[in-house]
Amino acid sequence: MDLPQAFTRAIVRPPGANYATGITSATEGVPDLDKALGQHREYCEALRRCGLVVHATAADRRYPDGTFVEDTALIAGNLAIVTRPGAPSRRGEIEGLAPLLQSLDLSVQRIEAPGTLDGGDICQVDRHFLIGLSHRTNVEGASQLAQILGRHGCGSSVIDIRASRSLLHLKSGLAYAGDRRLVAISQLSLPEELRDYEILEVAPTEMYAANCVRVNDHILVAAGYPQVHDRLERLGYSIISLDMSEFRKMDGGLSCLSLRF
Repeated sequence: MDLPQAFTRAIVRPPGANYATGITSATEGVPDLDKALGQHREYCEALRRCGLVVHATAADRRYPDGTFVEDTALIAGNLAIVTRPGAPSRRGEIEGLAPLLQSLDLSVQRIEAPGTLDGGDICQVDRHFLIGLSHRTNVEGASQLAQILGRHGCGSSVIDIRASRSLLHLKSGLAYAGDRRLVAISQLSLPEELRDYEILEVAPTEMYAANCVRVNDHILVAAGYPQVHDRLERLGYSIISLDMSEFRKMDGGLSCLSLRF
């Protein structure tokens, strides 16, 4: 599997009319749909600014969590792995995805029952993949993914976050910034394979900003977290700051809103 040097495309899905009825553990109030749609448009424009062609799919009222499209697949090079989301109410989201991925000339494989896997639990670090065991991703799903990746010449490690009350997904507290640097919260125990990587530790008050996204020459960072923003900027990264308030209310972050490849 040849991994690209740069992303060229992204798949997104805007929030639908019943977005506020989706799954959430947050206690920050009901999201404002109009504001969420505006934030989503700004997110898509940021992806275009990073050089990506954005493929927007239509919202589906059956799946109010569908805007968090990253959970439905992993794309690496020309390989696309359709997941099996851990929340039963989200499993139908994947049915329209495989034909779209095939139409984009991607080789499609699937996670099968009894495995469950959410894309938010997968952090790609060059040719190594970190797989979070969570309340959405189980041992069988992680094992299936590791086997698929291994057949394509990529390594993987498992990080168990099931005891963490603050993490829905692994990438709720971890991001790869490129340049052998990881943005991470202190509670995570990273595997030995990453011992030579620099860890940019995120303060507990700015934990939400650990879910940042490197997209080519930029890093997308949630607005309102100055410590993370300033530290990345001092390291020479070009930052695009985005308001994520209406997605945070539904347990979503920057990485959740697109499949980048």
